[in-house]
Amino acid sequence: MIKYFIGSCFLLFLLASCKKENANFTSESIYDYFPLQVGKYITYDLDSTVYYLNFGEKAVNIHYQAQYRVDSQLSDNSGRLVYNISRYLRSDSTQPWQIDNVFTAVPTGKSIEYIEDNNRFIKLMMPVKEGFSWKGNSYLSSYAYSVYSSSNNDFITDWDYTYDSIGVPLTINSIEIDSTLKVSEVDEKIGDPASQPNGYADRTYSVEKYGKGIGLIYREFLHWEYQPPSSQSPGYIGFGIKMSIIDHN
Repeated sequence: MIKYFIGSCFLLFLLASCKKENANFTSESIYDYFPLQVGKYITYDLDSTVYYLNFGEKAVNIHYQAQYRVDSQLSDNSGRLVYNISRYLRSDSTQPWQIDNVFTAVPTGKSIEYIEDNNRFIKLMMPVKEGFSWKGNSYLSSYAYSVYSSSNNDFITDWDYTYDSIGVPLTINSIEIDSTLKVSEVDEKIGDPASQPNGYADRTYSVEKYGKGIGLIYREFLHWEYQPPSSQSPGYIGFGIKMSIIDHN
């Protein structure tokens, strides 16, 4: 009986401690790191890489400047507030901007959803806490990027987005940012073509960084699959993208 009483008291102490810790925790707002207002823009250096099986191990690299502009605010069919974000591209600063695509950002209160080419991502989610994670690609079909997979590999849906390095100052392209937020999305590797050229290999890596009061300041994504020379379609297939901020308002 005494042991039971002591055990019960210890359990109540743990619960009270947890409640006190949660009560003292105050989360920053995700909108501090993803501000949405009409007229907002961010300009990036953007490097795109595409791997083609037909070309063996050859990769095609293209450099752009990209500008994302929040052009308009409206409501969707559910009455939720949405923002249209237009992407403009040019080869360098001497060329005029050309519109390339239009995306949508949806602030839900607890998260920010981002729709890109009919694919919905959960970019940020409350609370902003070190180590907090969520399934950021849970809305995606396993075939969303199958064109970049040689083996119908579902490499995209089950990622655990995780907050890492909250509030860290960072300098990117000479732009000093007082407080940043890192979202580690995936880091997976199978095999190594350099040391095992006769075996299958793949690599998937994705990370995003956000600046407080600014928005997305850095993005790096890479996915490739390697088929050995003995396969029907030898070589690499996949794509990568790297974006780093160079200007914003």
